Amino acid sequence: MGHPDRAVKASGEGAAGAPLAGLRVVELASYVTGPYAAALLADMGADVVKVEERTQGDPFRGWGTGGYSPTFRSVNRGKRSLGLDLRTEAGRGVALALADRADVLVENHRPGVVDRLGLGYDAVAARNPRIVYCSISGFGSTGPYRDRPGYDTVGQAMSGLLGLLTDLDTPRPMGISLSDHITGVFACYGILAALVGRGSTGAGRLIETSLLQATTAFVAENAARYFDEDEVPTRATRARIAQAYAFVAGDGGPFVVHLSSPPKFWAGLTAAVERPNLRDDPRFVDRAARVRHYDELVAILDAIFRTAPRATWLARLDANDVPAGPINRLDEVFADPGVRALDLVQTVTHPTAGAMRLLGSAVTLAGHDEGRIGPPPLLGEHTEAILRELGYSDEAIGQMQTAEVT
Repeated sequence: MGHPDRAVKASGEGAAGAPLAGLRVVELASYVTGPYAAALLADMGADVVKVEERTQGDPFRGWGTGGYSPTFRSVNRGKRSLGLDLRTEAGRGVALALADRADVLVENHRPGVVDRLGLGYDAVAARNPRIVYCSISGFGSTGPYRDRPGYDTVGQAMSGLLGLLTDLDTPRPMGISLSDHITGVFACYGILAALVGRGSTGAGRLIETSLLQATTAFVAENAARYFDEDEVPTRATRARIAQAYAFVAGDGGPFVVHLSSPPKFWAGLTAAVERPNLRDDPRFVDRAARVRHYDELVAILDAIFRTAPRATWLARLDANDVPAGPINRLDEVFADPGVRALDLVQTVTHPTAGAMRLLGSAVTLAGHDEGRIGPPPLLGEHTEAILRELGYSDEAIGQMQTAEVT
């Protein structure tokens, strides 16, 4: 008897396509955290309406030319844009009408801002009890930092993440908005859990997360070590314990080796560098010894690896089944055959903005073509269409345009 999943696939039954098709999401958010959470939902087929300030839109639009910067495009793929002035009563009325028919609302303002606009959870849920309402902030809706402005690097720093990634004697910010993206992933995780729960109870709920909460939770491994040992982990702590190494080869190419726990990887490494005698060295005879003498082993291996090009070493390490890989620049990433085989780079075409390359989804779901992501929207591109979907007449739409509501 065949595997049931294969049988479903063969017959075409159960290939539901986009798993979130029909799900309606309202995004009252800008920059990264909220837009990234909503983009992950759009990747899976949700209809995401991004509500933007009608003249400037999401501030990320201004990080490039034509209101369509790469930064904006990266977290706003597959959405529709509604330009709206939420400071007006009519604008707030449109937003509430959207929320009335939505399954999910995502916002990432400072605590209290959406409440003052009449778009907070209590106001929205009173009209739509099924709404899954996700509120994202810098530091949470309670606590001493509630009203502070929260941005990615601050979240990285205060959560302890940056302290585990940089040299604290010469600290440097990271080249990616890690805290923002981590928070967006956790927000999406909470939204999906609440949607599953709603399937059983019929009731929506409020979900809250923040840069500080999500990123602090993300450093759980090092936190557990600190709780257990009462010693503060540093950037080097996990490298020693996990037996992770970084080197520069003779041609200047950087690469990593990660031995972890299996003894076979240590044996393979010593074979790759033609130094089997290291296996019997008391300093490196087992993993515990290599943890204690990590710096000494690094010095020995560093001298060896500088004698040949990176490609030579990676080939030798691979031949000996040692976990290793190049530290790639982005141009090297997208030329790598392993990455190319994943088909992550998607070309999407906007009717007027033209073709662009974006990255697709991080997961693959059977029966869903993750490659068919939609282009990011121009500011207010879908305003009239969305208003008509909400039942507004052409006359009412014209009046809102004249009054600069939309």
